[in-house]
Amino acid sequence: MEHRAGYAAILGLPNAGKSTLMNAILGQKLSITTSKPQTTRKSILGILSEEDYQIVFLDTPGILEPGYLLQQKMMDFVMNSIKDADVLLLLIDMENDFTGEKLFYNEVVKEVLNKKEKQIMFVLNKIDKANEQKLVDMTNKLNQIGYEMIIPVSAQLKVNTKTVVEEIIKYLPEHPKYFPDDIVSSENERFFVSEIIREKIFELYSEEIPYSTEVVVIEYKERENNKDFIQAEIYIERNSQKGIIIGKNGETIKKLGSLARKDIEEFLGKEVFLDIRVKVKEKWRNNENLLKSFGYISDSE
Repeated sequence: MEHRAGYAAILGLPNAGKSTLMNAILGQKLSITTSKPQTTRKSILGILSEEDYQIVFLDTPGILEPGYLLQQKMMDFVMNSIKDADVLLLLIDMENDFTGEKLFYNEVVKEVLNKKEKQIMFVLNKIDKANEQKLVDMTNKLNQIGYEMIIPVSAQLKVNTKTVVEEIIKYLPEHPKYFPDDIVSSENERFFVSEIIREKIFELYSEEIPYSTEVVVIEYKERENNKDFIQAEIYIERNSQKGIIIGKNGETIKKLGSLARKDIEEFLGKEVFLDIRVKVKEKWRNNENLLKSFGYISDSE
């Protein structure tokens, strides 16, 4: 039997619903999702394996104009994903960008649309938040430009996500599976634990705090007759942010730990003891050595 396998990069502006779409397709939460933009910072790999095909999804950071080194490295993840992918899924946020103006005027998107060797699929996301006329107008606009592969979806409600998969399969090359069937991501447990903690930071704290923090799992110890032990460190950029993270009498960080532990236990399927500490790493978002230690820069760069 013919077997197809390949990579599909999910691209779009911040908060377009890229992570929600991948999670919906995979049927499990691999990428963290929040209502705030720029939640995803790296390309997160999610694998959908069936008997006759395997799609390796690349959930990417939102496309933006970099303001500091971390964002430059986030955009490197986007460009590398574009290069690696067989199919490019370009999401249009039908709630906040229903004319597509924000998307089409973006320089990276213009570059993507010029890649004639790549199969581009337009995914009109959040159709539950847009009226029918807006969908018709956007479809007509894309048709006039010359694009026919257009799929309206609601990633949040899992509407038409199966259609997205069916269309991707058509454009995958004949190829054996890249990964064993039982692997859903190339990332390890430490990565997902740190991402869950970071998600809770985005949910609990406002303004600049979520964007100024990085989470690293320092120790992960499996224990036979006790809860697994996890020690994580939250890095912030300024001393003044430490008090905000911890909160009065430590109440806020206790809440953070409680929320994160619950989701970590659900993800791992076991009980854990979670120890969270806060440290200051000044201007880490512009520090090349720190970004390398956090995994944003490879040793080859």
